[in-house]
Order: sequence, then structure tokens, then C-alpha cells
Amino acid sequence: MTRKQRRLILVAASLGVLAVAAALILGALRDSIVFFNSPTDLAEKHIMPGTRMRIGGLVKPGSIERGNNLQVRFAVTDGKADVTVQYHGIVPDLFREGQGVVAEGKLEVGGAFVADTVLAKHDERYMPREVVDALKKSGRWQEGEGKNAGGHPR
Repeated sequence: MTRKQRRLILVAASLGVLAVAAALILGALRDSIVFFNSPTDLAEKHIMPGTRMRIGGLVKPGSIERGNNLQVRFAVTDGKADVTVQYHGIVPDLFREGQGVVAEGKLEVGGAFVADTVLAKHDERYMPREVVDALKKSGRWQEGEGKNAGGHPR
């Protein structure tokens, strides 16, 4: 075997190993690079209880229940499915029914979501691109809503 053939084999083997490593890394990160999951995603993916994640959508009208000691319970909807969220703490000033919200926490047994962080949209026209895409996918978004939708503040 000549020196040129050995070098060619070494380069080809290195590229093969690199391709396999890249495929494994991208496969492992596919679900974790999502900014949030919609309620429909949770129902379709059958996510294991205790998994840390973000969910996003709209606060379902009529679902906010305030309890003692800053306990808040509400539903996040994307128009197709709802997820009950339990949160202990002060919610953002802009948190209200019908508004976009992203909650970070863990899914419980039985489907309830226990959040440790709740984020509300910061402007009456702003909504994260992912929330807009999820609402469009579910048919609940009209093009006239939010002239500045898609995550680009003025």
C-alpha cells in the first residue's frame, strides 16, 4: 500500500467518524433546541413525567384561579389542546387571559405542568415567533393580529 493510499484511507475514516458523531449529537439535541412545546406537542409526544421543558401558547380565558400564598393555576392552550399549569409566585404584570405565555418547569404524572418560571409577552403587539407559528398551525391566528408579531420589536 502506498503512502498516498494510506493517507486517503485515514482521511476517509476520519470523515466517517466525524459524520457519525455529528449525526448522534444532532439526534440527541433535536428536541432540546425547541424554544417551547405547545400543548398539542405534549399530547402527541407522550413526554415522560418529570421532564424539564417549556410550554407556550395562550392563557385560556376563564382558566385563571388564584389561591393562597401566591398559588396560581391556569390553562395554556393552542386551540387544539390545553395544559393545566400550576405556579407558585408572582406572575408578570402583563399576564392575563388570552395573552401569550411561556412557562418553564416539569410535567407531572396526570398531565399537569408545575412551572417555576412564567413569562408573558412584553408589548401588546409582540408575540414570540414560535407562539405565532403554533397558533397559525392550529388555525387560531388571523393575519391582522399583532402587526409586530414574530418576535421583532419596533
